[in-house]
Amino acid sequence: MKFTDNPYLDYLIFSVVVIIVAWVISRILKTIISRGLMKSSKDLKIDPTKFYFFRNAINAILIISAIIIIFYNIPELRTFGISLFAGAGILAAAIGFASQQAFSNIIGGIFLVLFKPFKVGDIITVGTYFGMVEDITLRHTVINGMENRRIVIPNSTMSSETILNSSLNDEKVCMFIEVGISYDSNIDKAFSVMIEEAQKHPFYIDNRNEQDKAQGNPPIITRVTSFGDSSVNLRAQVWAPDPINGFTMKCDLLKAIKERFDQEGIEIPFPYRTIVYKKDLLGDG
Repeated sequence: MKFTDNPYLDYLIFSVVVIIVAWVISRILKTIISRGLMKSSKDLKIDPTKFYFFRNAINAILIISAIIIIFYNIPELRTFGISLFAGAGILAAAIGFASQQAFSNIIGGIFLVLFKPFKVGDIITVGTYFGMVEDITLRHTVINGMENRRIVIPNSTMSSETILNSSLNDEKVCMFIEVGISYDSNIDKAFSVMIEEAQKHPFYIDNRNEQDKAQGNPPIITRVTSFGDSSVNLRAQVWAPDPINGFTMKCDLLKAIKERFDQEGIEIPFPYRTIVYKKDLLGDG
């Protein structure tokens, strides 16, 4: 390894070359995996999550390999590395403690890929976070939230949290369309409006099976859920093909139902307040 008459400059050039080579190999492998294996996963209908994890694992291995090669081929760094390993003791304990969380995330990522509580492309809820799984790396899981912001959660947290997966096995989702009407309004008429508006929406699907249809079960189930202080609370169970379209459908239906209620004379009540001024009370005395 001799490029110039200055050994330190040689070490620098060698390190840069190793890093560039590792980066080029990483880019080539990423391209192969992205274009080849990802396409194969779609054609064969195989979960692509393991390919994402495999791609990220290769990057980590290449980085570690490049660092080892640089340390091994530069005498000063090799001596420094040997000294570190020779004087393990407290330093090894400190490194082990510092890397505990990192190893926990790696193991957590492996468990996520093996046991598949979710996969890339699934719509999940983790704690207060909701969105689509975009990537699973060695260290963390990336979720694309509803505002197109990336939520980065450590794999160890993902392994220990309760996960609500809206895409596991079946992406269809039942949306609860809930409205309140006054006690003077006609409940059956309100139900008819809710059903009509739901069935007109492009994202609505009829989730009944053949047996349900043969038995005459309604495509949209409506219920009176409770009596409020000023309203009778109604609910319609409307099915959508997936959570994203389901949320859009729910927002659209709340608007459409409000407009139809106004046309049909069905009142959506709001609380009334009677204000009594203190001076009026004193005047009565």
